[in-house]
Amino acid sequence: MEYKKINDNIWEVEKTGKMNVPLRIYASEKLLKKMDSDGATEQGMNVACCLPGIYGKSIMLSDAHRGYGFSIGGVAAIDSEKGCITPGGIGFDINCGVRFLTTNLTKEEVEPKIRELLNSLFKNVPSGVGSESKIKLTDKQLDDVLNNGAKWALDNGYGEAQDILHCEEEGHMKTADASKVTMKAKARGRAQLGTLGAGNHFLEVQIVDTIFDKSSAKIFGIKKEGQIGIMIHCGSRGLGHQVCSDYLREMEEAYPEIMKSLPEKDLIYAPSGSRLAEDYFKAMSAAANYAWANRHIIAHYVRVSFKEVFGDKTEVNTTYDVSHNMAKLEEHEIDGEKRKVYVHRKGATRAFGPGRKEIPKDYQKIGQPIIIPGSMGTSSYLLLGTETAMKETFGSTAHGAGRQMSRHDAIKSFRGETIKDELEKRHIYLKTASWKGIAEEAPLAYKDIDEVVKVSHEVGIGTLVVKVIPLGVIKG
Repeated sequence: MEYKKINDNIWEVEKTGKMNVPLRIYASEKLLKKMDSDGATEQGMNVACCLPGIYGKSIMLSDAHRGYGFSIGGVAAIDSEKGCITPGGIGFDINCGVRFLTTNLTKEEVEPKIRELLNSLFKNVPSGVGSESKIKLTDKQLDDVLNNGAKWALDNGYGEAQDILHCEEEGHMKTADASKVTMKAKARGRAQLGTLGAGNHFLEVQIVDTIFDKSSAKIFGIKKEGQIGIMIHCGSRGLGHQVCSDYLREMEEAYPEIMKSLPEKDLIYAPSGSRLAEDYFKAMSAAANYAWANRHIIAHYVRVSFKEVFGDKTEVNTTYDVSHNMAKLEEHEIDGEKRKVYVHRKGATRAFGPGRKEIPKDYQKIGQPIIIPGSMGTSSYLLLGTETAMKETFGSTAHGAGRQMSRHDAIKSFRGETIKDELEKRHIYLKTASWKGIAEEAPLAYKDIDEVVKVSHEVGIGTLVVKVIPLGVIKG
């Protein structure tokens, strides 16, 4: 594939042939080579060619790697009236996202009790494949979760109002309709609310290592290096996966002619305005609400654990909760006109700049907090949304390190017990439900998070605020 170099971190495949728009890639040369070798850039080209109503460009971010349909790390803005919506541009784990919490504790206070804290967290937050919730939901309660998201959790005694005010969409997409979620999907989600799951999901106790922007960090609730924070990374569990599967199959059956025209079946879409497009968006919104309720409840039990170990004066506050794997109906200025578009972000984080009405009041003047987690044992980052992101990427940036090794290859290359021992030598303490899961998620199975974030910062689609490093890790 021929790439035109715009600068050291921006590359473009110009619009040719069947392409509706060019492909724009935000990556260093080293990261671009990895994307090219695993076929991710081919998927970015497919998006540029195949989706009606796409505006501007098909976008790939610095953490991009091959996925289903879109690459993970792919973004597209598609006309809400004359375009389409595709589950392949959102992903199976709908609203997989990250919540970051701050505390009033320091490394010196927490490290001596880190094993006790991890044991409490592991007890209070069920983790691992097939982990089941302590919460038993009736049919009506599950529908209420799907329709109301984190608000349901707050109304039922979990968490605090501040948590919701610092949450994307305030943890509640009003476009949700539980009746559009199948009984099979509901059955998968019924016993999983408030659980971490497995795979790349984690609960991490972190140390503020470096503050790059003191004034923004202070607004985030981060006052000094050595302060303890917590990162929760999980999504909609089996329910979201089933919603994606159900609607992919339904679209394949409803639109066989579209299917035949596509280079990859998971790019199947429903035309904007169709009954199926509207039903899927409502079901996706419901799965997103489930994910927000899930992270909200986990955050509640994080508070419980911290107070169990460090006492009732312990403060645990939500900085922000961001979504990955979502489509949002947003208004963006495109070619000098304001247009309503479905912004598909698959493995991408919203990065809105100052003044957008969607940003919580506390962050209106500075921009939206961005949370970019690293892989187990590496740094993670908090950044700030920018005006440049609004112009360049429809208000989007990278969402994590991005895999560079398949799970199958990682299991062959690493042993979970060895990784645990190596991490402890670096004073990173691990609690897990599965040694196999640890091997799958080995730090070397992922790209260099520092390089991924450096691209976002240098391009200006997310500016550095804080670097955090792990102290204790819970993995499923």
